[in-house]
Amino acid sequence: MSAPTLLIVAHGSRDPRHAATVDALRARVRSLRPGLRVEAAFLEFNAPRVSQVLARLAERGADAGDQVIALPLLLTRAFHAKSDIPAVLREATARHPRLSVRQAAVLGPSPLLVDALERRLYEAGLRPADRRSTGVVLAAAGSTDPEAIAVIAEIAREWRHTGWCAVRPAFASASLPRTEDAVRALRAEGVARVAVAPYVIAPGRLPDRIARGAEAAGADVLSDVLGPAPELARLLLHRYDEARRTVPVPLTA
Repeated sequence: MSAPTLLIVAHGSRDPRHAATVDALRARVRSLRPGLRVEAAFLEFNAPRVSQVLARLAERGADAGDQVIALPLLLTRAFHAKSDIPAVLREATARHPRLSVRQAAVLGPSPLLVDALERRLYEAGLRPADRRSTGVVLAAAGSTDPEAIAVIAEIAREWRHTGWCAVRPAFASASLPRTEDAVRALRAEGVARVAVAPYVIAPGRLPDRIARGAEAAGADVLSDVLGPAPELARLLLHRYDEARRTVPVPLTA
């Protein structure tokens, strides 16, 4: 039996950089595992939509069984992972009953994501020797889901123990503090150098808001979004393999 198709499910954005980043990440995943079929689809704004890709896969007449693993390109398990994506997958499998689809876990939290964050900080000019004198603002998109917010706070706490002077969570929307407030708080505590690390995958409206907040508050370093970092590509394959090993469960209503 051939390996299931990996379907990367991204949210989508009116910003063309978003889709370009997803495509670059898909290409990197393919390069890491030649022969694996890797598709990408979007919930909204961009094409192809999830339903279109699943319909195309169904039309090609794959045998019954594990055919598609839908992997949310999300860093936390919030509304899109809990509601939107399962709903789209349920609708598609109802239309194509021979198409077997299981939803993989979201990407975060994972040590590989922390490695990718540090890669971007070093690419932005920091050195490993700067860790003890640098406070980091872990700037996430934000969510109204308490579980997602708690995960970001826990990542910041754990990351702080790896040698950084301080690590504080911040959010571009829905939650507080904002990026600029977290930068100013670190300054008020006497932190010598403040870096902002966007905990987002692709460019867009909220990452731009993070960048504006970092600039307004005078952050010393602003790293790039995670993008198609090699650590992120490896993590996608890790979640894919996890999903292959687990017993399939029905998509929740």
